[in-house]
Amino acid sequence: MNLILHPLLVTTLMLVISNLFMTFAWYGHLKNLATSPWYVAALVSWGIALFEYLFQVPANRIGYTELSLGQLKILQEVITLSVFVPFAVLYMNQPLKWDYLYAALCMLGAVYFIFRSA
Repeated sequence: MNLILHPLLVTTLMLVISNLFMTFAWYGHLKNLATSPWYVAALVSWGIALFEYLFQVPANRIGYTELSLGQLKILQEVITLSVFVPFAVLYMNQPLKWDYLYAALCMLGAVYFIFRSA
């Protein structure tokens, strides 16, 4: 059986993976390398970011076949928030705040406005 996935699904899955790497590259060093010099954290983060780009670049290329540039960007931001909140709460032990819900509601408005003409 030949399984062909829809470009939007492939884009979304690849952007989720990309965001996992991105979030760890940007913020993981605050927990794991807190006592290391900043340049060590930067080098480790750059290494992690390589994997982010290996997913993000093809995801954007695939997504751009179905979505406008603005739609692709808002999709990315929604995924970023969806990945960041569990990371902050579960991995970084930050409190779950109502502000995350309010931010998500604002993103919902952004999704509406950017996709309404589609």
